Amino acid sequence: MGCVKMIRFACSLLAVILFAMRSEGSIGMNWGRQSAQRLIPSTVVDLLLQNGIGDARIYTSQPDILQAFAGSGINLTVQIIFINFIKTTQQAHDWIGQKIDPFFSTTNIRRIFIGNHEFKTAVMSGGNTSSAEAAVDLMETMQTALNDVYGEQIKVALPQPDCVLTNVTRPSDAEFRSEIKEQMARHLSLLNQSNAPFVAEIFPIEYVNVHPWLDSSFAFADNKSKTVIHDINGAVYTNIFDYLYDCFVWALRKAGAPDREIVVGQVGWPTDGYPGADAATAKRFYKYLLPHVASGRGTPMRPGKPIEIFVHCLTDEPKNPFTLPFTRHWGIYRSNGEPKFKIDLSGQGRDIYPARAKGIMRMPQRWCVFNGDTRDAYKMKFQFDDACLHADCTSLSPGGSCSHLDYHKNISYAFNMYFQSTFQNETSCKFGGLGEVVPTDPSEGSCVFPVEVVRGQQVNFSGAGEGLYYVHPKYAAMIFIFALSVFFVLL
Repeated sequence: MGCVKMIRFACSLLAVILFAMRSEGSIGMNWGRQSAQRLIPSTVVDLLLQNGIGDARIYTSQPDILQAFAGSGINLTVQIIFINFIKTTQQAHDWIGQKIDPFFSTTNIRRIFIGNHEFKTAVMSGGNTSSAEAAVDLMETMQTALNDVYGEQIKVALPQPDCVLTNVTRPSDAEFRSEIKEQMARHLSLLNQSNAPFVAEIFPIEYVNVHPWLDSSFAFADNKSKTVIHDINGAVYTNIFDYLYDCFVWALRKAGAPDREIVVGQVGWPTDGYPGADAATAKRFYKYLLPHVASGRGTPMRPGKPIEIFVHCLTDEPKNPFTLPFTRHWGIYRSNGEPKFKIDLSGQGRDIYPARAKGIMRMPQRWCVFNGDTRDAYKMKFQFDDACLHADCTSLSPGGSCSHLDYHKNISYAFNMYFQSTFQNETSCKFGGLGEVVPTDPSEGSCVFPVEVVRGQQVNFSGAGEGLYYVHPKYAAMIFIFALSVFFVLL
């Protein structure tokens, strides 16, 4: 057995042991790759194994990524983001034959997730359910085709965000929104037929922010919140996770699926791009949530019932749309494989950093900054806008880690982000004569001016079909507000 195979085998064995050491709760990991800095798949698989992660969700069916998971022992969920290119059973069979079958015998593909919050689209559009109906159609078609090929080994599900629930002040009042009840009933019927889990997705930082009657500390499972919610049957809620989990439990009960298994397909805390989003609060969030999940205690509505979650997510994704700045900063790791904060992914609550990605090489320690030439204010603004159009400037957004920077530093930050995204191509630091390359780190306080990893590691990547977030028309105003807020910072 070669050295690399021996390491992979040992890491696989470690993952099994650590998974067994956890009580009954399961902690998986989501991995998206919307980034200029992309860890190669084999590095990510080894990183997951070193951290004892036994389940992973990927947003692509790209062959080299599936191949990287072969022999790892990691249970894999593959997501089909775009729902319109498979419409018939034959097309589903063709997709399975091309994407899944070559890897089925060596890669533990256990679930297929469909769509990109299609039921949310129906809710936000005021009842246009065409995308939800199409997603359920694809779910049925794909499950039928998978059953034809593999029996019942692979389950299909539609992830559902918390906005599909009615607004309530206690879980027992929750139910699915009226606009989607018909489509949800069909969805649940298909889950019952295939014995697949209901996949809920929870966004604590958003939920607490848009429900101001909740104390901000209610987002954390450390029992320090002033908000205590008393429900029927003596249920008491002191944190948002148990609260929203049981909201889904009650909604399922009312929809005729009281015993349907729930998998939390996404839960996490961003570290930038939103008020309250930083490494310290992310550390606090996971420090108490993960031991709660791993403990096997369950929730008030399902005491002692194992909870399965997928942490969102492994690395930052600076190529996600900037309409929601924080969606670029979900990562436990920076996109170069460097952990941002201490987190024990085994759920034991230890005060440790996660394992670091090995073999990562950075570009030289140099940065592109604004050279201080203020003679042409219009050119300065134009070059700033152009840099942010092509690179990630969301850390400058209100509440972001770089929102405190002054006039010149804002421009420098934008210039450097673009410069690094081109792998320090010196021609990308021209900016109409306003940029210069410097050897001194311009980082200031909480604002980090990053350095890119070497271009040679950016291999085997295709962005097709990977993005989780999309630009919805209702967010057009948010785009304007974000751009305007940065503009005023520059003035």
